[in-house]
Amino acid sequence: MGFKELNERVKEKIQKKLTPAQVVVRDVVALKKGERVLIIANPSTAEIAQDLYLAVKEREGIPTLIFQEDKTSFDNANPEVLSAIATEPEICFSISNIKLGKDPGATAKPYETEDGRKITHIFDYLLDGKKNMRAIWTPGLTVDMMNRTADIDYGELKSRCNKLEKLFKNTVRVHVTAPGGTDVYINVEGRSLMFDDGDFTKPGTGGNIPAGEVFISPVVGKTEGTIVYDGSMTFSDGDSILETPITCVLKDGFVQKITGGEEAKRLLKTIDEAEERPYELENEGKLQKGQADIYKRNARNIGELGIGLNPAAQITGNMLEDEKAFHTCHFAIGENYDNDAPCLIHLDGVVRDPTIELEYKDGSKKIILDMGQLKIEK
Repeated sequence: MGFKELNERVKEKIQKKLTPAQVVVRDVVALKKGERVLIIANPSTAEIAQDLYLAVKEREGIPTLIFQEDKTSFDNANPEVLSAIATEPEICFSISNIKLGKDPGATAKPYETEDGRKITHIFDYLLDGKKNMRAIWTPGLTVDMMNRTADIDYGELKSRCNKLEKLFKNTVRVHVTAPGGTDVYINVEGRSLMFDDGDFTKPGTGGNIPAGEVFISPVVGKTEGTIVYDGSMTFSDGDSILETPITCVLKDGFVQKITGGEEAKRLLKTIDEAEERPYELENEGKLQKGQADIYKRNARNIGELGIGLNPAAQITGNMLEDEKAFHTCHFAIGENYDNDAPCLIHLDGVVRDPTIELEYKDGSKKIILDMGQLKIEK
């Protein structure tokens, strides 16, 4: 974007205060006249979805809005929704109260990319396989959250993401500690940092609103130590602020022991279900033969380390916002973003005030977060 165009946009924003939906449609996905936009929502997210519909129409896009009931981590999306995505719109907004829902056809027979990757959802295939779609997904987005966190300085966010991407290059191991008791080593050799910087203007790009995190998939089987979740946690039926911390002991990359209060039992119940259900799906022909064992194992995998970068985000008990909050990091249990740990869950959990140290191939080290404070500006 040139200086003249940026200046004109600033003038436009001053002259006419844009709604959060208008900011997303204009700045985040950069809608062009005549582009087809599919908006998938639940009744509880209708207000946000309708605002986006009107913002698309205002900029002369072609919006389609479709509703389905709430879906949990284990539910399938309605077939009509999956068929709508398969029409390959230029832009897709998934404005879900919990989840979009799984794609049972692609779970049983995954899409295969040109480079041999197998992808188990039509949404992910168009976004990350064919790379012909731009997308936003917002599990748990509320009107209040949209109003507080969507209209931020995306240029500043992008700058932070770019600085962290450079710092993560050639990193082989990450050490994370926190006052709550977290002390864990994560092998990331050969992995690349990904980020949700709010710039979803090119085909094949997408992320959340609110935007604002960087994340990386640990090498499967090579995370060791203890994670103490003391912020909030995702469960199969939704998210919660943690009243009692959840302690997860890791060995060879997988969760071996979970302790804590009622929330720890709730987490264990979700994991147990994710370990058992793949065998039912395999017996029903909805999962390829032999995949159930893999899905069961990966239900205890550490699939993500992420760092929150949105200054407007707070810990509210809604993971969509919580994982973007400053002074936090998050670890996910389950599926990762490198598509080599398939399973039925991806459960994010927040750790407060972490210290994060990167270790490079040459043995040197760099602290990028110190008790939650970013150390990347210089």
